[in-house]
Amino acid sequence: MDDKLREAFDQIKAENELKQKTKDFIMEKTRGYTRVKLVNYRRFASAFVCIALLLMGGRWLYFTPTVEISIDINPSIELGVNRFDRVVSLESYNDDGKSLVDSLNVKFMNYSDAVNQIIESEDIVSLLSNDEVMTIAVIGWETEQFEEIFSTMQSCTVGKRNVYCYSAQGEEVEDAHKAGLSYGKYKAFLEVQELDPNITVSEIQHMTMREIRELIDELSQNGEKERGSSDQEKGRLPYGNRNRRRQGRGNGRMNAGGIGSQE
Repeated sequence: MDDKLREAFDQIKAENELKQKTKDFIMEKTRGYTRVKLVNYRRFASAFVCIALLLMGGRWLYFTPTVEISIDINPSIELGVNRFDRVVSLESYNDDGKSLVDSLNVKFMNYSDAVNQIIESEDIVSLLSNDEVMTIAVIGWETEQFEEIFSTMQSCTVGKRNVYCYSAQGEEVEDAHKAGLSYGKYKAFLEVQELDPNITVSEIQHMTMREIRELIDELSQNGEKERGSSDQEKGRLPYGNRNRRRQGRGNGRMNAGGIGSQE
């Protein structure tokens, strides 16, 4: 009888120990799975952050202009070109410019194709046929891309009447934008202002490039007349007349450069 009771209690004790070991085993495994899941989640979160930063950085690289192209005739617009030679921004600087921008579909195009589409658009062709003047300014820093775009723009203007191309440094465009002008028109405004300090940005903004060039010529001629009158009042000949007097001592012929020659 005692032996049977002892065996029964030993069996109960063995079952309790087995249950505890089983419970400990399960708890250990459960915690292990939790740690693995936590580690995997952290790795996933880190990977997500890296991908997000990569996408944000790529977006910044793509949508940041590295070169700007200012096109002025009376519509005044500027194209922002990214490092991949794609047009990523298109800005207008007067009402005619806004109308032209609204009629264009050049965003994300290669800059050369975009400029050709603008030059060959109906409005621009009509203006140029009426003897208007167009300027194309390539603005940026001395980089290989800048030089290549400037060279391409020069090629685009070859053989086109009244279309002129030039380059400018990137920092110069900031003052133009602060004044509310495209760079091409701002450059013309500075030329006029040197001749007439009373000229205002608002007066220039709505003028065509031909009207601005004609104004510059008119102011320049008036300035020369005023200088000539001042010289004559002082008993001196203006510079041009002094040249003609010196040329009169020779045979009176002029070479291609307009300089008197003697034999």
